[in-house]
Amino acid sequence: MLEAVASWDVPNAAAAVVDADGTVIDRWGDTARPFRLASITKMLTGWAAMVAVEEGTVTLDDPVGQPGCTLRHVLAHAGGYPFDGPDPIAAPERTRIYSNSGIEVAAEHIAVASSMPFSDYLTAAVIEPLGMASATMNGSPAHGARASVDDLVAFVAELQRPQLISTESAVEAVSIQYPSLSGIVPGVGRFAPCPWGLGIEIRGDKSPHWTGTDNSPATFGHFGGAGTMLWVDPRAGRSLIALTDRRFDDWPEAVASWRSLSDTVLSAA
Repeated sequence: MLEAVASWDVPNAAAAVVDADGTVIDRWGDTARPFRLASITKMLTGWAAMVAVEEGTVTLDDPVGQPGCTLRHVLAHAGGYPFDGPDPIAAPERTRIYSNSGIEVAAEHIAVASSMPFSDYLTAAVIEPLGMASATMNGSPAHGARASVDDLVAFVAELQRPQLISTESAVEAVSIQYPSLSGIVPGVGRFAPCPWGLGIEIRGDKSPHWTGTDNSPATFGHFGGAGTMLWVDPRAGRSLIALTDRRFDDWPEAVASWRSLSDTVLSAA
């Protein structure tokens, strides 16, 4: 299924296909090599936020940032914050503005509430319990993590069969928040509506998309500017992880490569 990765115009790559029970059914490349995850980091941050909710450290309705904004808003890119920068550019819940800053606001709230740096909280809440041995968080909780494919296999298993949080919380994390909002998936296009969960993108009816043409609307995941991608399709019972070290902005074929590989993986399901 993953032979096409060998033809990608990238310095290094690794990939894995994971079944619904967490079993790896195909691997390619050095899956123990850590890569910069870029915005896949947001998925880890979102999951850590749900751990904090279940622990009672925070609630999704906690006020954060600008007036009227909540933790749920910023995790769902609905808080009115720009891509980067501390100053809001819209009122909460008006439009879906993809925002590193909003995710950073969310992480800072969790850090204050837990009385520990967010990187330490993420490590204790998600990375260590899942045995993500080479995963680290340095820098922004929106894009600062590094991890290997093997690390993300463990995370994908958690996404499908949660052990760190309840099934109800896991469903909430991958449910569409503020379903009427439109917005842009950077590098892919504008969509109306533009569905998103809590730190996790939901495919919905977005088309064309960076996932495959055969991915179901229930597919959720993220891609990163470092040339990385991860999706889970619960209807197909398949997940795909592909990490590279070629920046998305410098790799014109990235989306087409990801779509083609995704369709190959799904056709074999």
